[in-house]
Amino acid sequence: MTSSPEFSTYPARLSDAERDKALRVLRDGVAVGRLSHDTFVRRMELALAARRPDELAVLTADLRQENPLARVVFGAVEAISGFTVRLRRAWQAERLPKLLLPHPDSTHPLRIGRDPASGLRLTHETVSRVHAELRRQGGMWVLRDLGSTNGTTVNGRRVTGAAVVREGDQIAFGRMAFRLAAH
Repeated sequence: MTSSPEFSTYPARLSDAERDKALRVLRDGVAVGRLSHDTFVRRMELALAARRPDELAVLTADLRQENPLARVVFGAVEAISGFTVRLRRAWQAERLPKLLLPHPDSTHPLRIGRDPASGLRLTHETVSRVHAELRRQGGMWVLRDLGSTNGTTVNGRRVTGAAVVREGDQIAFGRMAFRLAAH
């Protein structure tokens, strides 16, 4: 018994919808941090070259999609978690001591650190001898970390190099935190 050309023994070609679904799963996997960028690119290339559904299944097997209810629950937990972080920052912000920005006409940078020669001397053990510098550049205040051991942060983000700061920003040198205020 021979097979006719109409009933091929080869599996059907992948549809665009199947391929798009696999690419969507991969994209979601990289978006939530379950895949590195390099892995995503490699798997995307393999998905575009795949000829059979089982080839796509292998590429997405470790990225099971959550059911809609789980997605809603996790989304709600993420939203609540983010809200509590913002609430804690707002609560702390009002209790922070104010750090007055230098006069806008000041041409000299304000050095911050434990060194007695610093313009702002902070004697806390988490503050480096020469910790940071605040200066006026191009009409903006720029805070620069000077290689401190325990870091400088602006609104909870570590400064690597320099960052523009404004009145109301929360800044920290080591574990000493302040709220920037104008004269």
